[in-house]
Amino acid sequence: MEFAGGAAATSLQSASNGIVHCVGHVGLGVNGCRRRGASARGGGKSVVVCAKIGKGKKGTEHEYPWPEKLPQGEITTGALKYLNRFKPLANKPKPVTLPFERPIVDLENKIDEVRELANKTGMDFSEQIAELEERYDQVRRELYSALTPMQRLSVARHPNRPTMLDHVMNMTDKWVELHGDRAGFDDPALVCGIGSMDEMSFMFIGHQKGRNTKENIYRNFAMPMPNGYRKALRFMRHAEKFGFPILTFIDTPGAYAGIKAEELGQGEAIAFNLREMFGIRVPIIATVIGEGGSGGALAIGCGNKMIMLENAVYYVASPEACAAILWKTAAAAPKAAEALRITAKELADLSIVDEVVLEPVGGAHSDPIQTSKNLKEVILRQMKELMKMDPEALIQQRAAKFRNIGEVDESGDVDPHIKRNMKKRDAPFKDDESRMLPSGSENAQKPVRANRE
Repeated sequence: MEFAGGAAATSLQSASNGIVHCVGHVGLGVNGCRRRGASARGGGKSVVVCAKIGKGKKGTEHEYPWPEKLPQGEITTGALKYLNRFKPLANKPKPVTLPFERPIVDLENKIDEVRELANKTGMDFSEQIAELEERYDQVRRELYSALTPMQRLSVARHPNRPTMLDHVMNMTDKWVELHGDRAGFDDPALVCGIGSMDEMSFMFIGHQKGRNTKENIYRNFAMPMPNGYRKALRFMRHAEKFGFPILTFIDTPGAYAGIKAEELGQGEAIAFNLREMFGIRVPIIATVIGEGGSGGALAIGCGNKMIMLENAVYYVASPEACAAILWKTAAAAPKAAEALRITAKELADLSIVDEVVLEPVGGAHSDPIQTSKNLKEVILRQMKELMKMDPEALIQQRAAKFRNIGEVDESGDVDPHIKRNMKKRDAPFKDDESRMLPSGSENAQKPVRANRE
């Protein structure tokens, strides 16, 4: 089969399993792609032709998934960048300094001042600059090696931290995004697609944050609607049918908690995913690349292996929310972050996380490409172990992993009666009212009557 767009497009056909990685290769696609040419019986060539899609009368037209004229050059820098709407930003993101990074910034400013002075005066300050740069590297390493849980949370939330699609573009040789849950709409907060690494196809599923305000609004700040989780489950079943291993990438503050999401069945969608993922008969590796918040993260996190980036966090409730509940103030968030044990190292010690992936000094945003390489190496190594297991063993191992989390003490005696430590009622009871306590309790009081004396 030959695709419109030349060698770059034709190469999207997988050599490993025969699955064609192209949107709209059968019939009329969602983006106006039409297949035409000789029939399969005749053995002729079939060409995918894609038309431009207009956003509306006032909007400008965009070319998706294929442009009219493909650029010349390597596949990784040519046609692949047009396979989805995730393209390089026109303007580089502005640098963001976290509060604990001020000592580093001060050293950077001193280095810039010395260099500027050297350029103005023509004097040789190379020794001073080298000494300051050595001090800069030392302070940076010491700072990032001893981060508190709250500081790691700020690194995980860094606006320039690489997103799921950033990692996908850095790791995969071929990639095409898939859309829709066939029940409602395509939720952009949760991205799905097929990609290949080392000539092997994988199903990629993950939360997608925006890289600027406009993208964050479009992606709903990586908080999926129920349709997003139903889309994820749809492509998990698709992967199971064709034998694709599943890779999920978790990076969300939580599922969207709006009224519309509740009307569409947010809780049911998450619960259904939890149940169904334990029956998927292909390997699943879940990776926390940023924030992993509550059930919104767990809905795509029930895998055979779980790995985390060094500065990622995984929690049942955000430290701010936990502090507001327990201490009635968000100012206690650092205390809550320590109590929740949300960091990768702490979760690895609790056997919740199987492996921690190291980040470059300065966080993933300081060197996204190296972070993706580290991630790819760990994922492929873990996947090779899982590929040796048969489907039934995969299901049993997945269930056993979650059953082994936590500890249960069954040695002590348990009081069968419910006890409540509640404040007594201040208002007097009426003649026909009585205070009912659990029957059978040794400490149960008799019904209290109002004293009319």
